[in-house]
Amino acid sequence: MKETGGPAFAAAVPPTETQVCGIFDGVFQEGMTLRDYFAGCALIGMLASGANIYEVALNSEMSYRNSDAMLVERAKE
Repeated sequence: MKETGGPAFAAAVPPTETQVCGIFDGVFQEGMTLRDYFAGCALIGMLASGANIYEVALNSEMSYRNSDAMLVERAKE
């Protein structure tokens, strides 16, 4: 399994009426992974540069390669 970096914007789901009554089921909404967030940021940069804007598959692959490299560097701290 690929390292995802965990959730990028983790948040607890607002309590429902039953949770307020003392039955909390521990549901959390994780949102996108940090890997996906990094890939999206990389993709924005590549598209803004104007390079290969019509190479959708290449841009997607390169975005995730950049994201994986950022996660490796992040783990070094």
